[in-house]
Amino acid sequence: MSENEIGSIIVDSAVDLHRNLGPGLLETVYEVTLARALERRGLAVQRQVAVPIEYQGETFSEGFRADLIVGELVIVELKSIERVTPAHKKQLLTYLRLTGLKLGYLLNFGEALMRDGITRTINGQLFT
Repeated sequence: MSENEIGSIIVDSAVDLHRNLGPGLLETVYEVTLARALERRGLAVQRQVAVPIEYQGETFSEGFRADLIVGELVIVELKSIERVTPAHKKQLLTYLRLTGLKLGYLLNFGEALMRDGITRTINGQLFT
């Protein structure tokens, strides 16, 4: 399955989840329920994945934790906040760069409409 096919399933599942649970719950609630929804659709999902970083020749085993990595191809960063800031978008860009993955989604379940809470990032370019 390609990154784009996985991405379509992620977006569909997030919209359905948001429609059913609504905004304003803790990020962990959205994380566990989205992961399960994606698994039910046949995708391999890893939660809270420790991603090492390298700095000045040293490798640090826990540079950051990715909320979800789906199909070993797509990073999903989850938020449940009033508004996404440029810093949140930069965070996803950095995660993509450090992992070498090409596609990432920033999903903000705090928005009234889920479509307003989806930021798609490819190869260092932001698409909302």
